[in-house]
This record gives sequence, structure tokens and C-alpha cells, in this order.
Amino acid sequence: LRALKALGIEPTVCHMNEGHAAFLAAERIRQVMERSGAGFAEAKAVVAASNVFTTHTPVPAGIDVFPPDLVERYFAPCCAQLGLSRDQFMAFGRQNPADPNEPLSMAVLAIRLSGATNGVSALHARVSQRMWAGLWPDVPVDDVPITSITNGVHVRGWLSQDMAGLFDAYLGPRWVSHPADQSVWERVEQIPDAELWRTHERRRERLVGFARRRLRMQLEQRGAPPAEREQAEEVLDPKALTIGFARRFATYKRATLLFTDPGRLSRILSDRDRPVQIIFAGKAHPADQEGKDFIRRIVHFARQPEFRHRIVFLEDYDIKVGRYLYQGVDVWLNTPRRPLEASGTSGMKATANGAINISILDGWWDEAYDGTNGWAIGRGEEYQDTGYQDQIESQALYQILESEVVPMFYARGRDGLPREWIRRMKHAMRTICPVFSAYRMVREYTERLYIPAGQQWERLGAD
Repeated sequence: LRALKALGIEPTVCHMNEGHAAFLAAERIRQVMERSGAGFAEAKAVVAASNVFTTHTPVPAGIDVFPPDLVERYFAPCCAQLGLSRDQFMAFGRQNPADPNEPLSMAVLAIRLSGATNGVSALHARVSQRMWAGLWPDVPVDDVPITSITNGVHVRGWLSQDMAGLFDAYLGPRWVSHPADQSVWERVEQIPDAELWRTHERRRERLVGFARRRLRMQLEQRGAPPAEREQAEEVLDPKALTIGFARRFATYKRATLLFTDPGRLSRILSDRDRPVQIIFAGKAHPADQEGKDFIRRIVHFARQPEFRHRIVFLEDYDIKVGRYLYQGVDVWLNTPRRPLEASGTSGMKATANGAINISILDGWWDEAYDGTNGWAIGRGEEYQDTGYQDQIESQALYQILESEVVPMFYARGRDGLPREWIRRMKHAMRTICPVFSAYRMVREYTERLYIPAGQQWERLGAD
């Protein structure tokens, strides 16, 4: 805000993404008071009405909180300029403003100093309403003023050149200029099955080649003997059903759910006639010991003889690795512990490239899944006993793979094409790509939140 002021720019709307940015509201109020001579109450009314806050965190443990002495140390000058005591300022960031021992919550501060608050999926908004209901003690939970705008992805930025070429040829230029137009994506049905499948198989072959090179490099860096490095050229099969799992290794995402029953998993992966393989990638927070243990377990499984050629963990996860995976896998796997996934976006990127999602009904998938555009693990149940939950949902995942996913992928016609699989690919693209795009998301923020907030700024700031 101070940089913008130095440039002579005064924003009419400020969007705070997560609570980290909440202090901008205090600075914005200070600037309005300084410019207009208004008191704190008037300046706060103008600023709060034109602030938008998006929460991304479905658990209280993910919220930044600061004790009163830190606020005193760093914000005493700001409080003085606002004409507030420390406790008056702290009250805006406390669920109970009268509790002198409660720390300052950045999310509470942002909510109290914003005219609109939203979650990043429909389910996340309902979770947020329950989470912050205490800020509106006399309001029924369903009426807590937190709305939802579901995340989206920049489809063109994650799409392979091969698939983009197909879209250019059969969807026309409007898939780029109007990516949220449902009628444009209906033309996916016009892509010949053989052409779509050849394009997808080419991307899977490139993914396997990339994974082999990466694995060999990892082994060289680890000082593995030459014989083990040579084996990197034999891992994975360019023709096999390929499952991808890549994301932050936060514990609630349950990266090791597939390994609940190693024997059953081994039987699924090692079928000679219908082989399956899994490529993992991701990073854990340095302080997340359990997340790092998940990675260690997966690497351990990948070294065992029965999994050595069927499971690969790619280190140093970044956008390049992500693109190869999104563009090359057949299935995108997502196993969060519902309702802890606020939105998630990786499955959206994979779908644009022809992958089909298998996911817990959490975050964006809870509203995207229509029964035939992918697979759902469970029916949206929530459990108190997490061990029991892992057991039930892992068995459901194995069942989906054994009875639906693997048979459908390997059911080939005379022309060698998996017609039913391709039908599901196309249906997923048609139903997901136009809805879960960044184009739709930004338009929704603009129409539903930014324009009303800007109008409030003009109306309240006029006098």
C-alpha cells in the first residue's frame, strides 16, 4: 500500500488472500484518516466495505496468531496513529473481543475488516461458516456471511502442446479466448477417438522417458552402484495404466493411503495382462516430520522387488515435474481426509490433459463429480476415528481400481482403442474444463465481489 501511494495510486478495492495480508486493512484505514481527516470509525467503515477476504484454511491450526506483546512491540506506532489503544486494536483480531488473554488472529482481523469473505469451494465455505460462527453468535450457522468462489486453473498454462493442437483443430480459437464457454467444450466430442488416444499415449511415453531420466539422476546423486542406475531404464511401462499423485506432502492428504494393504496393491500393480504403475512426486514442509515419513515410506516401497518397476518417486517436485505428470498420466489420484482440502487444483490441470480423477469427495471434487466424469472414493462421509476411516477408504480405493478402472482401461476394441475410457475422458473434459478455469474464477470475483466493493468505496467515500 505504501509502494502504491508512492506511485500516486489509491486502490478502490483490496483483496486479502489468506490472513497473512490482514495488516493492510490497518494501513489502509490510516491512509484514509491521513488524507481525509476522518476519524477511525468513518475510515474503517469505508475501508472495510471495500475489502475482500478469501480464506484458504479449513482448520484453526493453520491460522497465524500473535500474542499481545508482539502486537505491542511492532504496532504501537500504528495504534497511536489510528487513535486506538493496544487492546482496542487487538479486539478486532479476537473472536471474543473482551478476552484480554486471547491472541490476535490474522483471519479474524481480516474478516472483521472486510465487507465480503469467501471460501475456495462450496464445501469449504460451509466448513468456514462452522469454523467462524463464533464471530456472529446470534446468527444461525447456515446464515454466517461467508460465501464461496471455487478455485480454477489457467488451462492453457498447464496444457501440453500436443493437446493444445487438438483443441485448436477441433474446438476452434474460442477455447483460448472464451475458456469458460460451455458450448466450446461440447466440441470435445468432435475429436476422433483415435486421434485423442494417440495424443494421450504420446504424452504418457514422454512422461515415462522423463521419469526414467529423473530416476537415474537421483540414483547418481545418491551414489548408487552402476547396476542399480542401469535398472532405471527398465522402470515403468509406456503402455501401462499410469496413476499420478503429486502435491504437498501434508499429512491430511494421505499420500500413503494406497499402501494400507501392500499385498493387495502388489496384486493390482503386477498383473501381467493388465499392469498398473504409480508415479509419486511432492515435498513436505521441513518441520512436518510425519509428511517426511510419508515420503520415506513411499521410497522404501519403491525399492522392494515387487514394486521396483511399478512405483517411482520423483524428487525435487516443481512446475516442470508437475507438467509432465498432469500431461501424461491416465488417472489423477487425490486422497485428502474430508473436509480438510479447501479446494485443490491439481486434478483440474490433469483433466485438461485427458486424465481422469479418482478422489475423495472433498474440496473442488465434491462439486465437480457428477457420477460419470471420474470416480469418487466414498460418498462424502466424515469420520471421528481416522484409523477406521483410512481402512474403509483404502478398501474402497482398491475396489474401484480392481472392478472399474483397470478393466475399463484395458477393455479394447478391434482397433485397439479403449472406447469406454475415451468416452469418460471426453465427458470429464466437457464438464470440468469450462467450469474450473481461472477465467471463470476471476470473472466471478469481479462480478460478485470486486464491483460491489468498488461501488461501496465510491458511495461511502463520497462524503
